[in-house]
Amino acid sequence: MLDIKSKISFVLMAALSASLIAIPVKAAEELFLSYDSVLLSVKVSSLEAFAKEGKIAPDLQLYLSRANAEEKEEFRQVLLRRVDVNPVLLSRFFNSAMGADILYRLGKGITIQGGGNGKYALRGAIISAAFAPEGLTLLNVLKKLPVNIEFQGKMVSGFAQEARKVVRATEFLVSEMRSLDLQETNADPKVNYSTLPDLRKLGQYEVKKEVWQLTDSSRNRSFYVDVYIPQRKDSGRIPVIVLSHGLSSRPEDYAVGLKHLASHGYLVAAPQHIGSDAIYLQEMLQGYHQNIFALDEFFNRPKDISYVIDELQRRNPPEFNDRLDLQNIGAAGHSFGGYTVLGLAGAKIDFENLQRDCDRLFGAADISLLLECRALELPRMAYNFRDERVKAVYAANPVNRSIYGKSGISQISIPTVLGSGSYDPAAPPFFEQAASFTWLTTPDKYWAMVEGQAHVDFTNLDPGITKALNSVAHLTLPSQTLIGNYDNALKLAFFETYINNNEDYRTYLQPSYAEYLSQDETFKLDFISGASSDELATAIKNFK
Repeated sequence: MLDIKSKISFVLMAALSASLIAIPVKAAEELFLSYDSVLLSVKVSSLEAFAKEGKIAPDLQLYLSRANAEEKEEFRQVLLRRVDVNPVLLSRFFNSAMGADILYRLGKGITIQGGGNGKYALRGAIISAAFAPEGLTLLNVLKKLPVNIEFQGKMVSGFAQEARKVVRATEFLVSEMRSLDLQETNADPKVNYSTLPDLRKLGQYEVKKEVWQLTDSSRNRSFYVDVYIPQRKDSGRIPVIVLSHGLSSRPEDYAVGLKHLASHGYLVAAPQHIGSDAIYLQEMLQGYHQNIFALDEFFNRPKDISYVIDELQRRNPPEFNDRLDLQNIGAAGHSFGGYTVLGLAGAKIDFENLQRDCDRLFGAADISLLLECRALELPRMAYNFRDERVKAVYAANPVNRSIYGKSGISQISIPTVLGSGSYDPAAPPFFEQAASFTWLTTPDKYWAMVEGQAHVDFTNLDPGITKALNSVAHLTLPSQTLIGNYDNALKLAFFETYINNNEDYRTYLQPSYAEYLSQDETFKLDFISGASSDELATAIKNFK
């Protein structure tokens, strides 16, 4: 099983981005390590001889003298491990604001000799290595560096310490969640869930899918909406759920979960966010856009959801006999969609908090921060995304902590679930959800964490990305079926309780139900309520 540290290492390497420049005529011959007044060096040729032949030259012996045989072999593998990636696409990704931000942060610690930011040298070396026949390896990047590079010891050490902190924090958080889950479970009323309806199963209704093409003329914005309609014969009110998809994904990627909700009687609508979906990403990689998502997505995404609700109101009398309950809507979102629905719930952007976090020296250890920091390009005004028709939100793997901050998150007063994955390198739970959960002031708040969940559904990845992943390591992760079962059961229980006002489902919103769902499973589901909030806040504060 790939450990958390290995996953973080992969993300840091896979996220590197820069624009294509000419391959240098003369490559770097030495690498320097600067720490205070001490300057040490090692020849690139010595690293190559060690990686390919196992020979340890005198200049390298100083660094490897305390390493055992296993550690030396691991270092060799790190130098030679190849990441299969399309160099043209990598180049275009590196031209984006997020890519430039990554290189700038790396360039503070990996400088050209003399101390200048090394971002351009890194950019050229990475792209050149990706184009070379032997491909993108660490050794090849070092060989392609156009000038002698100086590793700033304090910066590198600080980043390494921050990376280790991410690992320790994640391990601490998983342990703390497990402890709080069991603590609440022991206090829960005893329930024999095997005798109750299985929320993981499809409901009684057949589901019809429609695709609506909408145009919001006030924003000159056209997009489609996947709509899942339960084929109900009764005359009762129909509850409504809206979903906001993640960055660079599509409504179709969530089809299984949306159909599950619809089969239990919900009308579910999932709009395309045209400035941050899979199509926009492909266009960006083809050179049509500079960035991975459009800046106005920070406010257009919530407006898309509100516009879809407006459209449902227009269609309610003629198409649904006025049966849609549009004053008690549930909203679900994943990743960037998590940011979206938290905004609909009342969270407000805190630019001062965001600026402080973006200025943090080692902030790039939180990949989500790179996305959130783009909001600093927005006009600094008070943005209000609250839609009063939304009465409960389920935010899975949300990017939110820095952009909303404590002052923004505390504005949410409706029932809220935060979902996390313990292996999530893109929205690490310690950074993006832990504090946010404690900041929520609504009494009806919950936090679910799936052990091993890694932010995305790997079955929906582009084949090229899958190849790159497999070139780094063999991932051992929970099946998407298991993750989906956890998610479907909790979503249904939550929305039945708070949107459909069905008190029979409240008994499922207990940690004991999470224990029941994950019994005999390798990858557990942990679930806590607001009852654990103060204890969690204290634990986070005391974490060193």
